[in-house]
Amino acid sequence: MSKCPLRSAGCDLTVSDPREHAEQIEAPAEFHIEAIDPPKAVSAVVDPPMAPPVVDVRELDWQTVGTAVDPAAIRARMRAIVEQMEALLDRAHGPGLLFDADRAYADDRAIKVAAPNPACPLWIVGDLHGDLLALEAALALIDEGGLWNAGTSPWIVFLGDLFDDEGFGLEVLLRVFELIVNTPELICILAGNHDEALSYDGVRFASSVEPSDFAELLNANLAHEWIERAGKLAVRLFSRAPRALFFPDGMLVAHGGFPLADLHPKLIEKGNWNDPACLSDFVWSRAHPTARKKIPNRFSRGSQFGYEDFATFCAVATSLGRPVTHLVRGHDHVEERYAVYPAYHAHPLLTTVALSRRLSRERIGSYERVPTIARVVERSLPQVYRLHIPREIIHDIYPERDAEDSFEAQTTESG
Repeated sequence: MSKCPLRSAGCDLTVSDPREHAEQIEAPAEFHIEAIDPPKAVSAVVDPPMAPPVVDVRELDWQTVGTAVDPAAIRARMRAIVEQMEALLDRAHGPGLLFDADRAYADDRAIKVAAPNPACPLWIVGDLHGDLLALEAALALIDEGGLWNAGTSPWIVFLGDLFDDEGFGLEVLLRVFELIVNTPELICILAGNHDEALSYDGVRFASSVEPSDFAELLNANLAHEWIERAGKLAVRLFSRAPRALFFPDGMLVAHGGFPLADLHPKLIEKGNWNDPACLSDFVWSRAHPTARKKIPNRFSRGSQFGYEDFATFCAVATSLGRPVTHLVRGHDHVEERYAVYPAYHAHPLLTTVALSRRLSRERIGSYERVPTIARVVERSLPQVYRLHIPREIIHDIYPERDAEDSFEAQTTESG
C-alpha cells in the first residue's frame, strides 16, 4: 500500500508493476512551415523513459461517484451548458483552452507545447465512449483533496472518442462541455476518430465510422433544439481540436499514433505537421503489440505500426526539432484498459482508455472492467491509475443485456 500522491486521506491505493499487464492486446490554405535544420540522425543515445508503478485505486467514495452519474440532471442543465459553450467558441480570440496559447497559428493542430507548469498535475483521460461512470470516477480521483481549490489546479487532456458505443454519449459530451466552460484554461480535448468522423451538412448529422449511434441519436432528435445545437457544437469543437501534443520532455500525446513511414519524405522536406495526411495518422493509426514494422495501408484509415516504425518516427521528429521519446495514446480498447508493450522498450508506448464496461463489440472478457487514467511524470511514461469501481455500481449504471447470450458467445469463443 502507498499513500495517494494527491494527499487524500480517504483514497487507499495499491501499487503494482505495469509489466504484469503488458501483454494485453486489443489544413489551412497557407501552411505554417517550421524553420528546420537538414534532417540528421539522432546524435546521442538516451535511456528510454521508465514506466512508474501502476496505482490501484480501490477506496474512493464510490457512492458519491455513483450518485454523480445523473443523466437527467445533466440534460436539465443542457440549455445553459450549450449557450455557454457557444459563447466560448464565439470569442474573437478563440476559447482559450489548455495549450491553445502554444499553437503556432490559429488552426495549428499539431501543437508544440512550450512548458507545462510543474505545479499543476497533468492528467490524461483516454477513450470514454459514453462512459459517464468512468468520467465521474476519473474526476473524483483528480479532484480528491479539493485540488481545484488549492491554487495548483490539475490540467486534464482528453484523448477523444467521447461518444458512440452506446452508454451516455450526449451526457458525456455535455459534462465535458461543462468542464470546459467552467475552466477552459485547464482542459484540452484531442480529437479521436469517432469525434473527427462526426459531421453535419446543415440538415442531418452523419458519421464515417461504425458504430455511429451518437449521430443516430442526434438525427432522431433534430426537433429538439438543444440536442441539435449540442451536436453542432461537437462538430465545431472537434474540427479545430488538436490532433497531437509534443511535450518538451519527448512525450507525444495523440489519440491513435503518428505519421507513418510513407509520409516521412514529404514531412522532412516541408516540415508541415499540419498536412492533412499527418493529422489523420495522429488520429487513426493503431499500434501492433509485437510487430517490428507494418506497411501503411492507405485503403484504410486505421493502418497499424510496429515498434521500429515508431523508432524511425522518433528519429525523424527529433531531426525536425520536435524530440519524441515516448507516446501516450488511446484508440485500442485493450482488455486491461491499459497496456505497455515490451516490444516498444526502446521508445515506450502507453495505451490508456477509461471504459468501465465491456463494449458491445468486445466479444470476450469480463463485463466489468477497470478503467484507467494516467498522471504525467516528467521524463517518464505517465503513471497509470486503475479505478476499481465496485461491480454493483457498474451493473446499476450499465445493466448487462442478454447475459445468457453473452456467456454463450464467450464460452464458444474460448473453446
